[in-house]
Amino acid sequence: QVQLVESGGGLVQPGGSLSISCAASENIFNNHAVAWYRQAPGKQRQLVASMSASGFADYVDSVKGRFTISKDNTKSTVYLRMNDLKPEDTAMYYCTVPAWPKNYWGQGTQVTVSS
Repeated sequence: QVQLVESGGGLVQPGGSLSISCAASENIFNNHAVAWYRQAPGKQRQLVASMSASGFADYVDSVKGRFTISKDNTKSTVYLRMNDLKPEDTAMYYCTVPAWPKNYWGQGTQVTVSS
């Protein structure tokens, strides 16, 4: 059973930056895609960014140019660098790895953008 643990969330002012991490209990990112989702109170969970096993990255339009997903296979860790944060980026952020037949999720890390 793969464990995913997110960390690095916190409170940041609008226009600020934050990096969050997702550490896996085993080296899963070299063979599987990974994605970051977020969920704000009262809203549906939303795909934010994804990266294929080969390293191809994709983003939802609202974060393009501001967020960067990356991974370090040697550390079994995926990162999400978030720049120029806006209040609407406030949410719980989750990483997930679809590894059929299972779909692994972390417990989430809270990002709050507020002055």
